[in-house]
Amino acid sequence: MDVEQYMAELGAAARAASRVVAAASTSVRNTALLAARDALDSARAELSAANAADLARGADNGLEAPLMDRLQLTPARIDAMLEGLTQVAALPDPVGSITDMKAMPSGIKVGRMRVPLGVIGIIYESRPNVTVEAASLCLKAGNATILRGGSEALASNMAIARCITRGLEQAGLPAAAVQVVDTRDRAAVGRLITMPEYVDVIVPRGGKGLIERISNDAKVPVIKHLDGTCHVYIDAGADEAMAEAIAVNAKTQRYGTCNTMETLLVHASMAASLLPRLGEAYAAAGVELRGCERTREWIPAAGTAVEADWYEEYLGPILAVRVVDDIDAAINHIDVYSSRHTESIVTADHAHAMRFLREVDSSSVMVNASTRFADGFEYGLGAEIGISTDKLHARGPVGLEGLTSQKYVVLGEGQIRS
Repeated sequence: MDVEQYMAELGAAARAASRVVAAASTSVRNTALLAARDALDSARAELSAANAADLARGADNGLEAPLMDRLQLTPARIDAMLEGLTQVAALPDPVGSITDMKAMPSGIKVGRMRVPLGVIGIIYESRPNVTVEAASLCLKAGNATILRGGSEALASNMAIARCITRGLEQAGLPAAAVQVVDTRDRAAVGRLITMPEYVDVIVPRGGKGLIERISNDAKVPVIKHLDGTCHVYIDAGADEAMAEAIAVNAKTQRYGTCNTMETLLVHASMAASLLPRLGEAYAAAGVELRGCERTREWIPAAGTAVEADWYEEYLGPILAVRVVDDIDAAINHIDVYSSRHTESIVTADHAHAMRFLREVDSSSVMVNASTRFADGFEYGLGAEIGISTDKLHARGPVGLEGLTSQKYVVLGEGQIRS
């Protein structure tokens, strides 16, 4: 069977399964999740053997150490997958909830019901645990899903998929509700993102190159973000201890995440007292600084920032620093250089805080908090499938609600329009 036909068959099966899953009760979907958890727990030896085969193949192909680490299914990572399924099963089910119901002059009642998106295609790299995360969230929200993991993790992903299938079957749901693409042929990705007759939404999880390719070539709506060029602005009169703690945490708590601060903006009135201390804190953490001329007056060890630095998502221990004259300059800088992911202001001025919230156009905007909080778990979503910097249909961390849509529902008692 060629890839074109294979993907069409997966898509048709997913479309049929999506109708069954959407109609299933919360308890049935939760039963599937918990049964899949138990199947994974019983299949630890099978998972480890499949993962060992992937690791051996990766070593033979010269896979880089960070990718080898992400590929590995350790006992702790298997435990985390089991816990994740337990947590998703415990989350409130958004499907079927009706909100904003109101009576109209005609006598009809109009509201909105939350419904599944349908079939969701997930494209991701390296990490086999994403197979469980993505499948569980899509299933809980009443969707079918087609999962295309990295070719380096195919054996691991297929072993996980077999466990999920056991869970679906135990709950009386079709196995096609969760399907893993069983081929390393890259043409499968091209077909998955160009079959809107079967797939309603694509969610890419991976590096910028992958996401750019998906965004450029897809004929299906895509939920994604390309860059996490996040900013913290320290305003005039900000509490210095708070500002220092937030600025250090936003950069150094973890380097390789999309919600890590990449550019620090400091009001000119705060530079003399705050920048030398921050320079020492960043030096102690091993962070390389690249600053504007005024920054380098107060932190002589900083390198010279060039135009490209203001756009950069470093994903490492490098930080761009700029001194600005006022909040207008800070907002203007963010408007030009931000990737619309996450921005934070540290301020004691309520009016400035409200201006920042209103005028900064990013998926998460914060006051007196580290950008590292831009995360579905931290936002109380329980879990997330990714972060969207688009404006339609989901924005920010995408949890269960972001994997659903809404339709209008109308309740009448025989009304006709005159």
